[in-house]
Amino acid sequence: MSYFHSFGASMNSHELLGQLRVTPVDQMGVIDRIARIKSRSIKKEAKLSGLEKVLSMIDLTTLEGADTENKVRQLSYKAMHLHDGYDGLPTVAAICVYPTMIKVAKQTLAGSGVKVASVATYFPSGQADMDVKIAETRYAIEEGADEVDMVISRGKFLEGEYNYVLDEIIGINELCHAHDVRLKVILETGELGSLDEVRRASDIALLANPDFIKTSTGKISQAANMHVTLVMLQAIRDHFDRTGVQVGMKPAGGISDSKSALHYLRMVKEILGEEWLTNEWFRFGASRLANEVLMQIIKQETGSYQAAQYFSKD
Repeated sequence: MSYFHSFGASMNSHELLGQLRVTPVDQMGVIDRIARIKSRSIKKEAKLSGLEKVLSMIDLTTLEGADTENKVRQLSYKAMHLHDGYDGLPTVAAICVYPTMIKVAKQTLAGSGVKVASVATYFPSGQADMDVKIAETRYAIEEGADEVDMVISRGKFLEGEYNYVLDEIIGINELCHAHDVRLKVILETGELGSLDEVRRASDIALLANPDFIKTSTGKISQAANMHVTLVMLQAIRDHFDRTGVQVGMKPAGGISDSKSALHYLRMVKEILGEEWLTNEWFRFGASRLANEVLMQIIKQETGSYQAAQYFSKD
């Protein structure tokens, strides 16, 4: 259900943005809070359950020009069978592919419970007219996507054309929700310039009430980090306190070790609470993370690391 439907209103983007209040970011406060989160130790039992939760929150991703149907089938198999020699592991939350690969992924994953997400809206640049973005999103939906990951128009945002940015998100959000498809809005935080601008972009996206806001495409060097994620989590918290509408979070790119992933979970719990600690409301866009977390889980259970050749490189 969208923001507009939730409140029974027909407000346009101008009216919604008129309600937006600039929230400056306390950068030293962000740094201090992250340092405190990282300083806390994690007990062995909590670590094991946390690692299994991390696995269940991963979106395995392949978004390359050289993607083939066979590569997508292999990735889909991995999503369902993270380690065939180790029972009781969860599946990942989803795999994320280009729209042309949705049908292959859906066929391979049938009956597994693993979702198929597709990028859209001229990923990763977002440099296209709205009708092109709508058409691509509609195509992804018709191909069977369970979720769509859209990119905002960062150029328009940086030029201060916030109505344009919000109108696009509203349009894609309404299209997705009309077909029971969940929407993640990618801000590409590494291109926004500052934490204050990350907060502004988060607040604008949240006005449309998407299902998730997401840090990055993974296609630029500045991907997810705890600083931008904390700012986005606080925006989600403030939106929830103001409206009662729950929105999820997805940090993507640059998260490749289990210790960092557990720090992210702790941050989510502190800022948003336990109800966000499911893959319905929190995801990791970090394919490399899966193998590292698997190695750590087996280490926790057996006391020793398993050789790397036992883990898929896909």
